[in-house]
Amino acid sequence: MSEPNDATFDIVILGGGSGGYATALRAAQLNLSVALIEKGKLGGTCLHNGCIPTKALLHAAEVADQTRESEQFGVKADLVGIDMAAVHSYKDGVIGRLYKGLQGLVGAAKNITVVAGAGRLVAPNAVEVDGKRYTGRNIVLASGSYAKSLPGLEIDGERVITSDHALTLDRVPSSVIVLGGGVIGVEFASVWKSFGVDVTIIEALPRLVAAEDEDSSKALERAFRKRKINFKVGKPFEKVEKTADGVKVTIAGGETIEAELLLVAVGRGPNTANLGYEEQGVKMDRGYVLTDERLRTSVPNVYAVGDIVPGLQLAHRGFQQGIFVAEEIAGQNPAVIDEAGIPRITYCDPEVASVGLTEAKAKEQYGADKVKTFNYNLGGNGRSQILKTAGHVKLVRVEDGPVVGVHMIGARVGELIGEAQLIYNWEAYPAEVAQLVHAHPSQTEALGEAHLALAGKPLHSHN
Repeated sequence: MSEPNDATFDIVILGGGSGGYATALRAAQLNLSVALIEKGKLGGTCLHNGCIPTKALLHAAEVADQTRESEQFGVKADLVGIDMAAVHSYKDGVIGRLYKGLQGLVGAAKNITVVAGAGRLVAPNAVEVDGKRYTGRNIVLASGSYAKSLPGLEIDGERVITSDHALTLDRVPSSVIVLGGGVIGVEFASVWKSFGVDVTIIEALPRLVAAEDEDSSKALERAFRKRKINFKVGKPFEKVEKTADGVKVTIAGGETIEAELLLVAVGRGPNTANLGYEEQGVKMDRGYVLTDERLRTSVPNVYAVGDIVPGLQLAHRGFQQGIFVAEEIAGQNPAVIDEAGIPRITYCDPEVASVGLTEAKAKEQYGADKVKTFNYNLGGNGRSQILKTAGHVKLVRVEDGPVVGVHMIGARVGELIGEAQLIYNWEAYPAEVAQLVHAHPSQTEALGEAHLALAGKPLHSHN
């Protein structure tokens, strides 16, 4: 759409990632005029150097593992090697098709003006791009996040890299140290191990994927040991030095580890520096934009969505927040988003998926004596045995109340999170889920069996 002369809109959005473009598309449906400002490509981190490319690499890794291990299924195949140029071609093809589709969606909306360039908040109701002002009756800040480092740890893009560099690496390294055992760290560790790399994860916290339920962490650590992925938990990073052919990392206690590369995967920081937010009165905390539950900032008619808002840094969270804000501005009074009801998936092998409260959080919230759990082992699930995967489905419930947490680990369990989030978000009781019929043989049966057991009528439970 061509720009109106006065460049005044119902909504001006700073950032065209998951949160920003979702705001724009929903606002356009509600007949609001939108200026969508993006300095890079529409789709942001998630589409171009986050969720989509990493999952493409993880699928290539799964194919490599299946080829290497095919004989256990009676299929004879040899893994000749990994052609990284071809892997990138496959990955970039996926991104390209999705990007083209997104451009088409946004371009077809008559009331969205896409502005290419770096924007800055210059007034409580205006964003400036290359000297031109775009005034909005409402402003939505959606500037996303960047790959963080640690103080004194210099990223050179060659031996010390971030996930951005890892996604375009033109070779399979011989060995990698992964600094950080959260989602990004364990996903890359999983990919590289499947590609034949010697991998060591270093994590300062006491366990891998520490934000997940403790049982999920323990099961992932068992699986990684079996896969010969090395990891050291409770070991803060101290320093890195360059060697003749790589890096040498020192961790707490003076222990050193050497490898060809160091991947810094210590999380993502809010992309808010030098964008004018604080100058215009937007309250911040350590770079994050503070909002109320309706995503309003401290400045009237200025909202924030996505990774710059404290909480889970997930594309689908930003996407849902974008829809919420568009509807809020349009006067539809949408229901507040329950952050605990947002599903979470870590796509390593095995996958980790969860929604709702961990056992520890539930006990904190409801009291230890009011919380009951059940852990259903995938050993009793036919489809999981066919896939040769180990793992479990763990339910957390309030006594005489609903299920408040679902935690799963195993191959493909990320695909079960749809039903799990309905169970949590609709406040289902175990007995209500127990009466639903789950297809056989399928992994969804594991959810059914776990609820049967928690409802007091276990059938195929293996503990």
